[in-house]
Amino acid sequence: MVSRETLGDVVPALPDWLEPAKSGLIRYAEILVGPGIERGLLGPREAPRIWDRHILNCAVVADPVAGLIPQDAVVADIGSGAGLPGLVWALARPDLTVVLIESLLRRATFLTECVHELELGGRVQVVRDRAESVAGSPQTSRPGSMDVVTARAVAPLGTLGAWGAPLLVPGGILLALKGESAADEVDRDRNLLTEIGLQDISVEQVGQGVVDPATTIVVARKTGQPTTAQ
Repeated sequence: MVSRETLGDVVPALPDWLEPAKSGLIRYAEILVGPGIERGLLGPREAPRIWDRHILNCAVVADPVAGLIPQDAVVADIGSGAGLPGLVWALARPDLTVVLIESLLRRATFLTECVHELELGGRVQVVRDRAESVAGSPQTSRPGSMDVVTARAVAPLGTLGAWGAPLLVPGGILLALKGESAADEVDRDRNLLTEIGLQDISVEQVGQGVVDPATTIVVARKTGQPTTAQ
């Protein structure tokens, strides 16, 4: 499945912690700018910025130094699409188990092919379903028991919180990759998030010095005590 299309950009210098994942990330970038664009999962204009705008933009959230994703966490990526950020995190962090949740058949098929091509089948599962239907589903490796739920450019914050909260263990973390509107979304939806059991809501930026602009994320924790080491 790997296309040897040009990446449209030289591979940038990676942070030291990402070097072990370099070959896998390059293979994934080739898939994105080849079959990913050909099959409409990314726009053709994204090829020249595949690293900064997409791969590294996602990867910096998984930096162990940032402390956002616990060691050995089980992660659900809602509306995974082309696999961002879930596949990037799985490549960057071999300790993670990742469930890619995608309702559209063509996208789920693409994700399944990526998992096979990147040899991630032991740690990454594709679930073709709507996020709101997955909690408690036997399709997931730990139904309703995700340590981390994430999404990138999928839905407004309040909607994402409503989908994600039932999937999280008590103390689990919602990490929503957002843009410039993140603070406004938090102001608008804070009460709703609190009502559905999400607390300690904040807007964080990570990846300064690696990506420009830095990646903006909304962080929220499900009420209760964490069940995984932080």
